[in-house]
Amino acid sequence: MASTRATARQQQTPLSDERERQKQAAARTAAELVRDGMRLGLGSGTTVAHLLPAIAARGLEGVRCAATSPATEAAALALGLVVEPLDELGELDLAIDGADEIAPSGWLIKGGGGAHTREKIVAASARSFVVIASAEKAVEELTPPVPLELVAFGVQRTLACVGDARLREAPPTPDGGLLADYLAPVGDPAELAAHLESLPGVVEHGLFAPQMVSLVLIADEQRVRRVRGAKRGSAELA
Repeated sequence: MASTRATARQQQTPLSDERERQKQAAARTAAELVRDGMRLGLGSGTTVAHLLPAIAARGLEGVRCAATSPATEAAALALGLVVEPLDELGELDLAIDGADEIAPSGWLIKGGGGAHTREKIVAASARSFVVIASAEKAVEELTPPVPLELVAFGVQRTLACVGDARLREAPPTPDGGLLADYLAPVGDPAELAAHLESLPGVVEHGLFAPQMVSLVLIADEQRVRRVRGAKRGSAELA
């Protein structure tokens, strides 16, 4: 069975109250960046679960959202947020999502929940992309697994070309892809990303380059730290 961060977290004891408080603090800080009339990209995962009610509680007008997963869409709709297809919204003003790991270089690993393809499309569609996280997500260097979405046709050949990778025991993605994980050391994330992108059977990988990220909000026990990313978007994020 493939080893993934999501599986590992499920096998551990429940997240501490402090970690949940940190996630909530980062999410609330990000929610304050949302303005009336924005076209907003909503990520997925446990930190975004705190973001959705924080946005809904602000009572903003005219905010239209694109969701990166069916679970996020259902949760947003239940809170009264407006969710529309990304193609109907076009370019987004802002996208907000979590991360599995955040390196000092600005590289991210995302996709423990398997939504990284849609998450990357939404992040790339936004003028500003904000990442929210609790303190333990900030690491010295990125470590495996790196999530993959693969085309079902010839998947064993694709896995052989990827290298040390295994399929997850998981249902197909909403777009029909198979989920897998790259398990070897990450090394240089730019080199690994280029290798994975060169393989025809790889739909998308979970490495997000610094150039995609406008701002990272990392909450610890004392405060929410703001780290500027390489992507320049809205001046309101400064």
